Amino acid sequence: MQNDVLLTEITNGVAMVTLHRPDKLNALNGELLEALESTFLAIQRDDSVRAVVITGSGPKAFAAGADIGELSKQSAHSGRIFAERGQRVFSLIERLGIPVIAAVNGFALGGGCELAMACHMRFAADSARFGQPEINLGIIPGYGGTQRLPRLVGMSKAIELILSGEMVDAAEALRLGLVNRVYPHAELLEKTIEFAKGLAAKAPLALRACLEATQIAGDTSVLEGLHAEASVFGRTCGTQDFAEGTTAFLEKRPAAFSGC
Repeated sequence: MQNDVLLTEITNGVAMVTLHRPDKLNALNGELLEALESTFLAIQRDDSVRAVVITGSGPKAFAAGADIGELSKQSAHSGRIFAERGQRVFSLIERLGIPVIAAVNGFALGGGCELAMACHMRFAADSARFGQPEINLGIIPGYGGTQRLPRLVGMSKAIELILSGEMVDAAEALRLGLVNRVYPHAELLEKTIEFAKGLAAKAPLALRACLEATQIAGDTSVLEGLHAEASVFGRTCGTQDFAEGTTAFLEKRPAAFSGC
């Protein structure tokens, strides 16, 4: 699956998705959002994909925000539609049911930071920079930044970053919990794909169930979450993968998961 602004390659169960507008620092315009949506819908239907890595073309940027040329034309009415479109695409990624890892190879600003936060994990190059600079344009984050950032770094720090528009480097992002791991720039993709391959070898129904149960934690109370967890746990106990996993453990051999 490829087009002018998004490159996709699937190898050994891992889909590699690359934002491909390097001359614009991979800024998110309408064409790129449409390509992201269609690509992730296709990935969602493809049983061969067990994990996804998303990154940006070129050495400088993961995605340096929304396309300002498009953004500058928005009115009060169209601006809401503009935001809802991006939110829909990023929610699709967040609720994909397949682990998605952002390999942040440079600037992740505005919509680029929001895209990274919609992924389940974020691995960053030591050269990466993160920020929500929308305040400097007289607007607010519109693709989920005001909602996901507080859940990742805490309310007080999120407010500071959103109100100031300041960037943080990879080391600070790691300290804050905004990213999971930091690697030298030259090693980022290799290390991220290696991790994704490890996920792709695990039981796909269990991966989906783990994502489902942990995402419930952000949407409900502990008691309701525990009830949901027990239900999802029970469902996984009824799968062939569970039988294979426990049998393989007892027989001291690698499990061969089928996704059933």
